[in-house]
Amino acid sequence: MSENFTAPEPPAAGSGATAPEGFAGRTALITGGGSGIGRAVALRLARAGAAVVVTGRDPRKLEKTAAEITAEGGRALAFAADVTSPDAVAASVRAAVDTFGGLHLAVNNAAVPGPKGITGEFPPEEFARVIATNLTGVFNCLHHELPAIVASGGGAVVNVGSILSVKVLPGSPAYTTAKHGMIGLTKTSALEYAPLGVRINAIGPGFVDTEFLVDFDDEAKRYFRDLHPAGRFGTPEEVAELTAFLLSDRASFAYGGFYPVDGGYAAA
Repeated sequence: MSENFTAPEPPAAGSGATAPEGFAGRTALITGGGSGIGRAVALRLARAGAAVVVTGRDPRKLEKTAAEITAEGGRALAFAADVTSPDAVAASVRAAVDTFGGLHLAVNNAAVPGPKGITGEFPPEEFARVIATNLTGVFNCLHHELPAIVASGGGAVVNVGSILSVKVLPGSPAYTTAKHGMIGLTKTSALEYAPLGVRINAIGPGFVDTEFLVDFDDEAKRYFRDLHPAGRFGTPEEVAELTAFLLSDRASFAYGGFYPVDGGYAAA
């Protein structure tokens, strides 16, 4: 990268929050809503008028997100649920419908990173754990969300993949496999539910400045940052903007797509 290149500054958190997507009267369920991208999406949708249900494994984080929303005059419900449990996911969807009268939007964002290791040495139990959350968990969510969205009159879903949905990172076989698989699931379900009034798409964030980067040392952060031609990591708010667009009626002809939000990583 040229030494004279200066990366543009990311937008401030909450910028664009008054954009007229028309989410008033709609309910959104966001998995992994207690922090990072999920939290940013929840705040973004709530600020645009949606009632928001945030789910995840840590009730304290969920309650904090919900409290931020209600403090701004929005409507939110925190519901502890692990996406690896079909029963827990079903309960979270029922809670959304019972509390707010329906379900119209969903963002399947919950994910775990998994350890590093080449395929022949990767612990099988860790492979199964990552797949259970990052791929089977998305299926569990779609399985219960989609009938509820159809029953509510239709809507939209965004599955949060990764740049590793289309790129490969050696030493990360479970995460890469799960995120690649999510794209197939997104496309299949998009074709199935298009006639039923539900749009389903996926996004592919590059490396985003969230708690996923906590374990990276400075050298690793520099390495991964420089994979992005933008010259920096993304922000959760930038991912939330694309998510909000795809959920909105402004994206009414977008079905079964994969949309990178990656600072140019996939194009490099």
